[in-house]
Amino acid sequence: MAYTEAGDYLVTIEEKNKATFLRAYMNWRCMSTGNTRVCVRMVGHKMEESYSESSKVQMSIVEMPLSDPPLCISCCPVNGDLLVGCKNKLVMFCLKYHVINQDLTVLDFELSLILHIDNVTPTEVAFCAGYIALTTELDVLILKLEPVQKGADNTELCADKVKAPEKLVDEGVKDEVPSAFSSQLESDDFVICQKPMELLGEESRLCGVLVTLESTGLAKEDTEYFQVRYLLYRRFTPDLSSFVFSIEESKLHSLQLLPMYQTGSSMAVNGKTAAKKELLSVFCFFSLPHAGYLYAVGSLVELLSTYQYSEKSQQAVLTSQFLHVITSNSLQCFTVRCSAAAAREEDPYIDTTMKACPPVSLDVCALRMQLFIGLKAICHFNNHVILLTKADSEDITERRKPPRRVLSRKADSVKLKTPPESEPGWNLYIVNTISTIQLYKEMVDYSKTYENVRTESCIHLLSEAHLLVRAALMDPSLIESEEKEKLLAAFRESCAHLGDCYSRFDTKDSHLALPYYKMSGLSITEVLKRIDSVVEGGTQKYEKGFIFYLNHSLYEDLNEELSKESAAKVLQIFYLAEPNQLPHVLCSSCMKNVCPLMAMELLQKVELIVPSVVLTLTKAAMALKMGDLEAYKNEMDSYTEMRLAYGFIGEPRLLRQQREGRIVPTELAVYLKETRPGLLVASMLALHENSKVELEEADSYFEMLCGKTEDTTPQLLVDFWEALLVAGSEKEILQEVLFKLTSQYIWRLSRKQLPDTKPLKTTEDLINSCNHYGLIFPWVTFIMSLGPACDKYPEDLSKLQSLLCGPSIDIASVLPFLEPLSEDSNAGLSVHVLCTTGVGEYEKSIDKLLEKCPEALIPYAQHELKDENRALWWNKLLPELCKRTRYVGDDYSILISSLKETAAAWYFTIVQFGEEDLSLHIM
Repeated sequence: MAYTEAGDYLVTIEEKNKATFLRAYMNWRCMSTGNTRVCVRMVGHKMEESYSESSKVQMSIVEMPLSDPPLCISCCPVNGDLLVGCKNKLVMFCLKYHVINQDLTVLDFELSLILHIDNVTPTEVAFCAGYIALTTELDVLILKLEPVQKGADNTELCADKVKAPEKLVDEGVKDEVPSAFSSQLESDDFVICQKPMELLGEESRLCGVLVTLESTGLAKEDTEYFQVRYLLYRRFTPDLSSFVFSIEESKLHSLQLLPMYQTGSSMAVNGKTAAKKELLSVFCFFSLPHAGYLYAVGSLVELLSTYQYSEKSQQAVLTSQFLHVITSNSLQCFTVRCSAAAAREEDPYIDTTMKACPPVSLDVCALRMQLFIGLKAICHFNNHVILLTKADSEDITERRKPPRRVLSRKADSVKLKTPPESEPGWNLYIVNTISTIQLYKEMVDYSKTYENVRTESCIHLLSEAHLLVRAALMDPSLIESEEKEKLLAAFRESCAHLGDCYSRFDTKDSHLALPYYKMSGLSITEVLKRIDSVVEGGTQKYEKGFIFYLNHSLYEDLNEELSKESAAKVLQIFYLAEPNQLPHVLCSSCMKNVCPLMAMELLQKVELIVPSVVLTLTKAAMALKMGDLEAYKNEMDSYTEMRLAYGFIGEPRLLRQQREGRIVPTELAVYLKETRPGLLVASMLALHENSKVELEEADSYFEMLCGKTEDTTPQLLVDFWEALLVAGSEKEILQEVLFKLTSQYIWRLSRKQLPDTKPLKTTEDLINSCNHYGLIFPWVTFIMSLGPACDKYPEDLSKLQSLLCGPSIDIASVLPFLEPLSEDSNAGLSVHVLCTTGVGEYEKSIDKLLEKCPEALIPYAQHELKDENRALWWNKLLPELCKRTRYVGDDYSILISSLKETAAAWYFTIVQFGEEDLSLHIM
């Protein structure tokens, strides 16, 4: 008998009059109401005509005829499909939902696929979401059905034939019998066993099993086609430890596939929140009488755990939290590693400084043992373990005493005589398993006995408790409720307990204190209160796990501010444990309330041992915090400005800290802005060049530091951009920086706005130190000499002209920003002509000069109209001058002078090239 929640039906293998039947019972719950109406039909029977409103309250029995007697069955817990094991084949039925009318939906099955497996008689099968597992007496095979596209020639790809290799050379089974599932060779007195074997993944194709898929349904547009992928093959040898051998005493049992689902999945059904099952991982369990094996068979096939039983097992059942095993007289419970494996499947980056999970390789534990008499069968449902017992009277066993140790499979090797009393009674027990929260609390309480011993047992026990809660949280039926809140609280508490263990115990995994404390949600202050320091000789000793946690937490940009007392405690801890980290600890945003006098005293002691630039800068920051400007000056004068700038690379938080996702300047940075802006810009440049700060972050930093308004850009930020060009910025940001500078220069020129502070570099400094700034062209200088001096913005204008005269800027990107800059002034005209010339529009530039500044025509032409542009002298400039000199005006004398210069240039060209070559040159 088998049951599945998906479809809520029972399926049985029944025997009557030496005939075997496979039947499914639908709508069986209505029998509990006293309704005895039953509908019996064959699978695939047309139901629309025979079902009515009364069918909703009656049980249906669906009989599924098979060509061979069914031996074993399994229902898929995900979609409700049915797998039937027969001799040499497996038969798959798909669960179908037939909508009779709006109020009536009837379940049915459709025979969809047959897997032919030669020379195999399965004893057990398991089926889950396309995964198929089957066992014989001593062999296990796990397959996966994978959907494939229909072939281009309309052939059914599901008829996939996987051929067995002729020889299994790699595994040392050369020249064995052809079928891996063949029975043990036997004689009257001897058993010949095959060699044990384990093949994982693609290697399992070498198992020697021939699989052929046969599609049974009619081909439709929505028909699925499959191929087989081998996942695992394992073969065992019989247990020969007992004196008398029987295959019943050594064969495999309790084959099971367990699915685990994505956490936190839900959907709305009829206005209510319901669990949404998204398959995450699949696990396979099978057992021998004295050992059980748990495998993960998802994206990676691996053995997770091996279970050793204290006595011979009869049956076992696997859940996401426990493995329940029955022997003849006890119910045993073991922990499992399914949640640990599933957690890593769900989040491949779980083992980091932010998150952690106990390892899959953690040894399993036997939780408890409960005595029963005559245990025969076990199953599990929700929080219940159902046991079937048979209270036999004492067996009278007579053993045949062979003269020598002989192994035989003959049934008469053990003879049982049953007294002719009445038939012994059967009993059914339903054992309610303890709630997750209660068991978790018991495990935590028990772990406290190991607190002062400092052994791995405490970590092991708390890891088991953590996995127990994690597995409960992965239950898809667990939606938003009070129970879930309790489990989440227990999960956070378990993380805190594990963090305590790793921070207190000196173990190789002490670094795990950090991620477990992070997952617990505890603040640094709360962790400090939890840590019980060990007093040794009157001094407090803190283990490396706690120091690792505290160090990394203080490096992070947290929004927590420690109290003055807590900050003082942190200083003492690092002064004793890692004094070289003291400057970095003091730069943490968490240490804002630290006593600067105490910090200065400890820093002075550390400086005697390990002096550094970072330590000196930290002392300067503390002196500034105390208001001792003389001590601040002494510290800052200890090193050159270059050394100080590189010191900030070692600890950027001396200049900036991050609070609530924003970069905030420090008190030291604010003071440097007023007193040593050059050092501040050089330091930020060093941070950017060493990838300590991004360009956008630096922009925001200077804007916040200088109190930028919506319409202004602080000069200190412009100085930083100019410093980037001087330092030779990466190609990726070069055009971005050039664009920022040119747009800022143009904006200031158009609004005649002066910088808020004195620029750090002049135009001459930039031209001499940076190849992106070019020498200003002579004709530009000539234009600027014609008008009044631009006293209000000489640096911005000359820097802009220098950039436009340089080789690096993309002038086309500047053109859209020129509109606010008027051409009526010599400054604006020079910029406009530089831009039109830079994009190759020489004729347009000549027109602008003819209109606004004809005096500059000849200097412009002499500098720009060369080589391939020389023809513009005659084709553009000469005709325009001749045309304009016909009319007497204010510019008449200037135009005549320009015409004479053009004529002289013409004569010079004739002399230089000759009359024959002149026409070619002009063309």
